[in-house]
Amino acid sequence: MTKKIIYLASPYGFSRQWSERLIPQFVTALEGIGLKVWEPFARNSQVDFSRSGWAYNVAIADLQDVKDAHAIFAIVNGNPPDEGVMVELGVAIALKKPTFLFRDDFRRCTDSTDYPLNLMIFSGLPAIGWEDYFYTSIDEIGNKDKALFRWVDS
Repeated sequence: MTKKIIYLASPYGFSRQWSERLIPQFVTALEGIGLKVWEPFARNSQVDFSRSGWAYNVAIADLQDVKDAHAIFAIVNGNPPDEGVMVELGVAIALKKPTFLFRDDFRRCTDSTDYPLNLMIFSGLPAIGWEDYFYTSIDEIGNKDKALFRWVDS
């Protein structure tokens, strides 16, 4: 059986500390439930940043990966969350990809009393039961009662 591919949208690759400590934890947790993880910073490590046009090439590669992945797991920490992650998430939502959100940032950044973030971010989740698609700790990724685990098993 072919593993499902999940795109890990994250701002953590911009920091050496976060890249070394946080990204591997997410990748390990997602792989631990049977997923193949496409982490864009690792996938674009072959890019030669000294060459003209590198930024466009990275953007196009990431966009293609979002299109080709089966789902997206987006880390939406920050106030507001990272704009690149938001674009990747928007593309995935527009393509009707299964969408899973992670936020362990306690700050609210919304006017809505229903959601902890801008309401458009939740348009890729079901209106009722969206909490099953929303993760607040890495340990929850392996929770068999949450939507990600059920999706992997479907």
